[in-house]
Amino acid sequence: MAEHHHHLFHHHKDEEKPVDVAAYSETTYGSDGLGGYSESTTVAAVAVDYEKEEKQHKTREHLGELGAIAAGAFALHEKHKAKKDPENAHKHKIEEEIAAAVAVGSGGYAFHEHHEKKEAKEEGKHHHF
Repeated sequence: MAEHHHHLFHHHKDEEKPVDVAAYSETTYGSDGLGGYSESTTVAAVAVDYEKEEKQHKTREHLGELGAIAAGAFALHEKHKAKKDPENAHKHKIEEEIAAAVAVGSGGYAFHEHHEKKEAKEEGKHHHF
């Protein structure tokens, strides 16, 4: 009787990944004493695993969300400390504002990664064979 293997994520090594073509340009300064610039362009075929890329963006999105939550909680904590410790209130207000700025930045990063995830998902749909 033949063995039947179950794969948890249905990953097939035999499937070919979609191939994108990328061009890279490099400008270098000559070290031959003449002092000239040279430019070279390389064209390469790059295999892209859109499912993996989508998963990476999802993970990064969640990390951004977690950072926003943590920084927001710290900002609230510092706001509370500023009220309870009037002697060091200025220090706590500054730390609160910094934490609030970090929370906004982290939220922006999560938003960016969310759109990158959606883009990778759409690219995967278009390149699916």
